[in-house]
Amino acid sequence: MDRNTWEPEQVSSLPAASGLYRRIWRWHFFAGLFCLPFILSLAITGALYLFHSQIDDAVYAAQMLRPPSSGAAGATLPPTRLIAGALQAYPGRAKALTIPADARHNAQVDIARPDGGTLQVFVDPATGTVAGAIDQSARIMTLVKQIHSLTVAGTAGQVLIEIAAGWIIVLMASGIYLWWPRGRRAGVVSIRRNARGRVWWRDLHAVTGAFGGAIILFLALTGMPWSVFWGKNVNAWLTAHGLGTPAGMWSGVPKSTLPASSLGDLPWAQQQDAVPASTDAHTQHRDAGSSPHAAPQPTHAVLGNPAVVSPDAVVARLAALGMTSEYRLVLPAGARGVYSAVRMPGQRERQRVIHLDQYSGKTLMDLGPDATGAVGRITEWGVAVHQGGQYGTPNLLVMLAGCGALVMLCVSGVIAWWKRRPAGRLAAPARKDGDRLAKGVIAIAVVLGCLFPLLGASMLAIVLADSLVRTCRSRTGLPN
Repeated sequence: MDRNTWEPEQVSSLPAASGLYRRIWRWHFFAGLFCLPFILSLAITGALYLFHSQIDDAVYAAQMLRPPSSGAAGATLPPTRLIAGALQAYPGRAKALTIPADARHNAQVDIARPDGGTLQVFVDPATGTVAGAIDQSARIMTLVKQIHSLTVAGTAGQVLIEIAAGWIIVLMASGIYLWWPRGRRAGVVSIRRNARGRVWWRDLHAVTGAFGGAIILFLALTGMPWSVFWGKNVNAWLTAHGLGTPAGMWSGVPKSTLPASSLGDLPWAQQQDAVPASTDAHTQHRDAGSSPHAAPQPTHAVLGNPAVVSPDAVVARLAALGMTSEYRLVLPAGARGVYSAVRMPGQRERQRVIHLDQYSGKTLMDLGPDATGAVGRITEWGVAVHQGGQYGTPNLLVMLAGCGALVMLCVSGVIAWWKRRPAGRLAAPARKDGDRLAKGVIAIAVVLGCLFPLLGASMLAIVLADSLVRTCRSRTGLPN
């Protein structure tokens, strides 16, 4: 046989290593087959979310973008005017004010509605004109993000997507083994010139994996911090061991019972921290019978309350601290609440979170990009690159290429399988009784299973299911 035209189906003619090859190919086949819907969903929604700002500007231009005839670029109304104007048009409880990043965009006021939803109201910062409102849950990018993480399917969906992300790592590792040239030259880094049909699709699958595998592996690993089990538990471990927000930052600062994740998007390492609490020196605002910051209090007024520092003064204070635009100011939700300014641009180095006491305006915490431990900083860098924002347009295009490669691998893998399968059969790679996995492969699987427990649990489940099926088929005389 000419080794330059060798195909996986002809593996039986290879030397002793063919048994190992069959086992790895079998795992690669089943992992790809069962994870394919999730991988396609991750790739397509991920590619869309890379351009979330551009899509938002195009779809919601009437609400989000200022008209060319609006006031001077540098002129802005006081924040209290913007919030009051939004509340007048859409009554409710003001939750947050987003200061736009540039003169093209309107300011955004988030309003909690009686039904529990959040309405995003857009106000021209120069004229105070309310341009319109969008239900946060109905925004296209909100839906895309929920599908990407499968939060639309609840905790079960999040568990499934974490398992699928883990199997992408397995698929890349096993794919590298299957792709390895072993003396071949054709179909390795280019599609064979005379390839047709199944062979062409097989070559496309292999070449796509060869060039896109590193990006795909990076996307899978850097997506894990958002996962429901691994991400949550690693974050909790970092926080418990002082590798998130430095313990010294809490010196003399009262804690609330509200998790920082309730503030919306913020640096990953801070998501399981508590939000600081304001020190209430005014008796009429004390609430000794409840936990500080335990829940929003609709009757707690920020606008027009002489005991509370106004949003105007807070924005001026933030400007003095160097935060002048492109941030979300979360308003105090109760008597012990704080003002929280969160800036989350694409680059990790520009992230910043500042908490201010609502009564004194005192800075309780100022958390810049280096206010976390090394593990947290590396993770946040990976998240920023994953989202395509760390290095600008080149970063965006590389991540888009990774998403495109994932889609191409799914399509080419399915077509190559479909073209080689006999009609009416699954045609999974055969396993023979003498086939064994090498100790090194088992060791890698054990390490991956320990690092990512949900992946490990699914591996064990597949091994048990495969053994059960083989036993049943043996008893009935069917081939394995």
